[in-house]
Amino acid sequence: MPDLSLAAAVRAAAQRLADAGVPDPLVDAELLAGHVRGQRRGEVQAAIVRGDRLDDDDATALDALVARRAGREPLQHLTGTAPFRHLELAVGPGVFVPRPETETVAQYAIDALLGSGDPSPIGVDLGTGSGAIALAMATEVPHARVYAAEISPEAHAWARRNVEGVENLTLVLSDLADAFPELDGTAAVVISNPPYVPAQAIPRDPEVRLFDPALALYGGEDGLDVVRVLSTRALRLLRPGGTLVIEHGELQGSPIRELLAADGWRAAATHRDLTLRDRATTAVRP
Repeated sequence: MPDLSLAAAVRAAAQRLADAGVPDPLVDAELLAGHVRGQRRGEVQAAIVRGDRLDDDDATALDALVARRAGREPLQHLTGTAPFRHLELAVGPGVFVPRPETETVAQYAIDALLGSGDPSPIGVDLGTGSGAIALAMATEVPHARVYAAEISPEAHAWARRNVEGVENLTLVLSDLADAFPELDGTAAVVISNPPYVPAQAIPRDPEVRLFDPALALYGGEDGLDVVRVLSTRALRLLRPGGTLVIEHGELQGSPIRELLAADGWRAAATHRDLTLRDRATTAVRP
């Protein structure tokens, strides 16, 4: 009889993922085992120490998931969830999987909402994808009114599922270029994680290249086509003194600051993420 100990199964899964070039093979093996068993990663680790065994059905399910992950299908597509700040988001094919670095970008918008002085400040998330940033703003600043727009019907469907029941959040299926005209001149914060990959800069990671929607990745020849639209749209949405927050690639801070300055924004500043890479630029509406 084959060894169906959980420890052996996770060890074999991690080796298979390592051989396929998956960046964190043991972490992913433990998370996939947890998904199969309905357990968190810490519970899986405790079960391994206890010497728990896998039944045949769980072993078969784990084997199938590991094969897909070895094919570089995103872990989040396999588990159906992605963590973001304090949230657990539903994600899958057709929506951009939120990244840890965006958690720090969202903080700029949250801080601006908290510091706005408005009794119920308005925050706008343009190109919301899974709804991650909008949900963070709405749940962490409950006295705010948050509006989110997404142009992709597939991504919008995931966002709609994630924002269900959040009463201070309004989601629309709309191009960010003309979303929420009724809010012009009233928003305290406009934030976006737009598509910013230059057309020729194909991402190295297969998870991104093969599975993230192109609409969420590519921003034209220099990657800044959508940023240009954002700049003009946010100038109309924000009230004077309102804050714009844009996530971008590590080499785009300088051209984005120039672009914003040319459009009349004040105090454009670029900020680093936890890996010390330029990640976001903020500016103030005059």
